[in-house]
Amino acid sequence: MALIVQKFGGSSVADAESIKRVAKRISETRRAGNDVVVAVSAMGDTTDELLELADEVTPIPAPRELDMLLTAGERISMALLAMAIKGMGFEALSFTGSQAGMITTADHGSAKIVDVTPKRVREALDQGAIAIVAGFQGFNRGTGDITTLGRGGSDTTAVALAAALDADVCEIYTDVDGVFTTDPRVVPLARKIDRITFEEMLELAASGAKVLHLRAVEYARRHGVELHVRSSFSGEPGTVVYDPEKGLSEGEHMEEPIITGIAFEKSEAKITVAGVPDVPGKAAQIFEVVAKTNANIDMIVQNVSAADTNLTDISFTVPMGDGRRVVEALEAEREALAYGSLQYDDQIAKIAVVGGGMRDASGVSAQLFRALYEAGINIEMISTSEIRVSVVTRVDHMEKAVRALHTAFGLDAEAEATVYAGTGR
Repeated sequence: MALIVQKFGGSSVADAESIKRVAKRISETRRAGNDVVVAVSAMGDTTDELLELADEVTPIPAPRELDMLLTAGERISMALLAMAIKGMGFEALSFTGSQAGMITTADHGSAKIVDVTPKRVREALDQGAIAIVAGFQGFNRGTGDITTLGRGGSDTTAVALAAALDADVCEIYTDVDGVFTTDPRVVPLARKIDRITFEEMLELAASGAKVLHLRAVEYARRHGVELHVRSSFSGEPGTVVYDPEKGLSEGEHMEEPIITGIAFEKSEAKITVAGVPDVPGKAAQIFEVVAKTNANIDMIVQNVSAADTNLTDISFTVPMGDGRRVVEALEAEREALAYGSLQYDDQIAKIAVVGGGMRDASGVSAQLFRALYEAGINIEMISTSEIRVSVVTRVDHMEKAVRALHTAFGLDAEAEATVYAGTGR
């Protein structure tokens, strides 16, 4: 008997019919002789609707109360799913994050899991029941308060449960048939990837791919959890995320492709600190100010200083939600930093080309730059790693750039991909 953890996103449980379809799939997994634990997201756009409701009540909701509000969405879906499974003849018990032992830091809205003690979940399995756990949430032992893990947190809930329960596999169900070479909503000829390494999946997730949450992938890699990404709308086998050091199935070997996929993100902003004295320690001062805002810096570019002025410009990207806060912090320290001016630009997009085979291949950057040039797209910033090349372009050129690169690197499939719902989660 295998222990399988399954996660179903909001588009998979968007309405009553969807919940019954998911309940049938879970029941079939149990009928096959497996123990089953399920992590579930809020129905459809429930989280967005609750956020909008909070904004109507007050422009700055109290973080503790906002977490209390948002966790209601997952509690609704977990209870309805348990009811549906019981209606199909299987015992099911639903648990909130705290009941399932998801212990987190005290950071409301962005808590991190520090321990998982799934005693009640294990007891439910021992009784022959299917355990349904509300994703995205936990509690802090110090304060006793409910917390949330941030967007995409249900993926992390599922992986954490799989690690704590020593599950055989963690299946992440979404509204597409697996991980694709890029978002099939933007490139209909995107091709499904049968197998992808944790390293490549981490780069894609960090660069904007929405099919798996970055923290969930990192948690799975760190704890050795096998991930399968599948569609809740079909019986397709999906995508296996694997550790190349452990290999695939016995006797199965494969060479990493040069380019595995293309990810993109349009929720970042570029900040340029212009007229910075080009002297030792000045960049440190600037980024110490930025660090105090807790903003996550992505790409950084410093221009060569002008010979006549000995001044330079430093540009960097941050999440759009942090942009204004960073600008305010830098403006407050303008005299100490002695820069000329600040420029804020939230009309940018980041595009990343990722592939494990890039380590041993030459000409990838040249091919990328040529494809964008032929598409008439200007590059504003460039960043690289061993297996990734990222560029920043104008946001209104993003989709055109993704399609051009997808074709240039030979990733187009012969037939269009099927998208069953619409959110990608």
